[in-house]
Amino acid sequence: MQDETVRKFPTPQQDPYTLAQPMAPAGKAQEDLDVTQLFRVIWVGRWLILACILIAGLLGGYYAFVVATPSYLANTRLALQVRSQQVVDLESVISGVSTEAAAINTELEVIRSRGLIARLVDDMDLTADPEFNTALQEPSPWSVDALTERVGLTETAGPVDPETARLRTINTVRQAISVTSKKATYLFDISVTTNGALKSAMIANRLAELYIDDQVRIKFAATEYAISWLTERVGELESELKAKEDQIKELRSETELVDASALEALNIRSKELRERIDIAQSTLLQDRQNLAELEAIDPADTDEVLAVTGDPALRRLANDARNGDTEALEVFNARFQSVLSTEREAVERSAAQIAALESNMERLQEQIENQRVDLARLNQLVREADATRVLYETFLARLKETTIQSGLQQPDARVLSEATPGTMVAPRKMRITAVSMILGLLLGLAIVLVRQFMHDTFRTADDLEQRSGLPVLGQVPKMPIRQRAELLDYLRNNPTSATVEAIRNLRTSLLLTNIDTPPQVIMVTSSIPGEGKTTQSISLAQNLAGLGGRVLLIECDIRRRTFSKYFEANAKGGIVSVISGDLALSEAVLHDVFENCDVLMGDNAKISAADLLSSERFRHFIEFVRKQYDYVVIDTPPVLVVPDARIVGQQADAVLFSVRWDSTPKAQVLNGLRELQSVGVKINGVILSNVDPRGMRRYGYDGQYGAYSRYGKTYYDA
Repeated sequence: MQDETVRKFPTPQQDPYTLAQPMAPAGKAQEDLDVTQLFRVIWVGRWLILACILIAGLLGGYYAFVVATPSYLANTRLALQVRSQQVVDLESVISGVSTEAAAINTELEVIRSRGLIARLVDDMDLTADPEFNTALQEPSPWSVDALTERVGLTETAGPVDPETARLRTINTVRQAISVTSKKATYLFDISVTTNGALKSAMIANRLAELYIDDQVRIKFAATEYAISWLTERVGELESELKAKEDQIKELRSETELVDASALEALNIRSKELRERIDIAQSTLLQDRQNLAELEAIDPADTDEVLAVTGDPALRRLANDARNGDTEALEVFNARFQSVLSTEREAVERSAAQIAALESNMERLQEQIENQRVDLARLNQLVREADATRVLYETFLARLKETTIQSGLQQPDARVLSEATPGTMVAPRKMRITAVSMILGLLLGLAIVLVRQFMHDTFRTADDLEQRSGLPVLGQVPKMPIRQRAELLDYLRNNPTSATVEAIRNLRTSLLLTNIDTPPQVIMVTSSIPGEGKTTQSISLAQNLAGLGGRVLLIECDIRRRTFSKYFEANAKGGIVSVISGDLALSEAVLHDVFENCDVLMGDNAKISAADLLSSERFRHFIEFVRKQYDYVVIDTPPVLVVPDARIVGQQADAVLFSVRWDSTPKAQVLNGLRELQSVGVKINGVILSNVDPRGMRRYGYDGQYGAYSRYGKTYYDA
């Protein structure tokens, strides 16, 4: 009876299908740095780090003891005579450097200036020294220029012209010279570093002498320039002073100026006049308001007229009119018109008064402004004349002093201690070796940490959960088998191994995802091929069969059909034959693979696999096997390869997503999960498969995760 039902599936009416709520998109979680894990990673890579330290130390020692050329340092100390500096102070012309830090730093740069170094190079003929003139050195066969010439990338360099050689020598000598100042003093140290002890001392002493000579030479030039400049400036100031005095006389003769007190009196008068204008404007505003109220009154409305005007005469006339006196009413109206006319006249008088006051105000303001301008101009001319007179007298006195003392020139510095033959300062052999070893340590650490953290795969369940937003229901170690056909024997013969226990933990986690209604139809898929989904499907089916219920394992990956590599038995047909009605389910399944579990293999399909799985016959087939078996495990193709898994997932109670440990790129895993989400397939959890215990120890995770941790070994058989 079951066979007939399977052969002839009725075509039921299409049931409404409700998509499961899609999983919330998993944001990229912050990866917390576990200090213990960090030290574990460093410990795992200790041999690489030690190798980097040893190699770097050997290279540094070889350079320090064999390759490096010794360098000798010699110092010449100078003392500066500093004085406060003024713009036209005679002392600043004769001698002295400003005590400002900027001025002192300027002197330091003067000693290292290109012009002074050029005089040093010419004076000591340093262009003939191969240390400074690189054109005289024998080129290294391993230099970049030599190598490029050897392979023909560049032409052989010709002879260097003398001026170019001189410029290069100046630059090289500048690099060998440093000038520093002693803190809280006016002492300078000229330091020269060369490959000769006596040479360093000679260059330092000669540079100090040239610097002192240069100061005297510059002061003579500055004195001559100061005399010339002061002479020209005194003449200009004299002419300018005479012109200012002439302008003052001319202004006094052309205008009638008042003093400041008279101008202040005009300002007080202007203020009083402005206050009168403000009062008149306020009065005008009130009169206009009263006039507007009167003009708005209806003369026939006596009550309103009395309320607005408040005139006693109008009130008496209004009372008489109410008592029947008709003549009183006429007088009342005439009286009201008289009041109205009086208010109009008041408005006109106020406006005329304001106009007269404003006219007076304009004339007064014009008078004040003219007096202010003339007085300000006179005061400005007087101030300018006084300032010019002071400058003229000052510059004239400085000119006389500078002319008299032009020959008293002294340098601002003196040699406090001459340089002696230099001491060796480089190479610092022990320091170079130590620094090289430290660099080797850093390089080794960088290599180990980059190798650890710059990976694009999943190595831990925590990382997989954070990035996917789904629980990791199982972490399955790598199967210790070489061929797929050995899987069933391994599962039967090693029921307490770490791998089988991991599958058992996966089964428990899966069934507990819904305690009230445990999943019956379970689909296993992955993002790409080779992630262990088929192995997990077979192992999970075998483990579910151990619970005593009937289990059906279905191969829905009908394109590849890899079940034949796991099971040696030959089936009469497969899922395509059953769905199409060509074969009964009982005839197509394999019964003797393992206890309580039937296997339905995949077979060839004449139509597209996606079209077959999308058909109503497939949905009806799933409903049928639900009634026949306690658990149905479906192995589907990868999500990113074909759409089959997204179709089958609509019929499944639980969906497991397999991710191969340290193999599948994270982007592909997340894309696969999104593909299932896009069609509303609810993913119950993910499986971290093919975990390598040795690899976990190599990456420093061996003490943290279940079946392949150190503390878990005592619970499993080898």
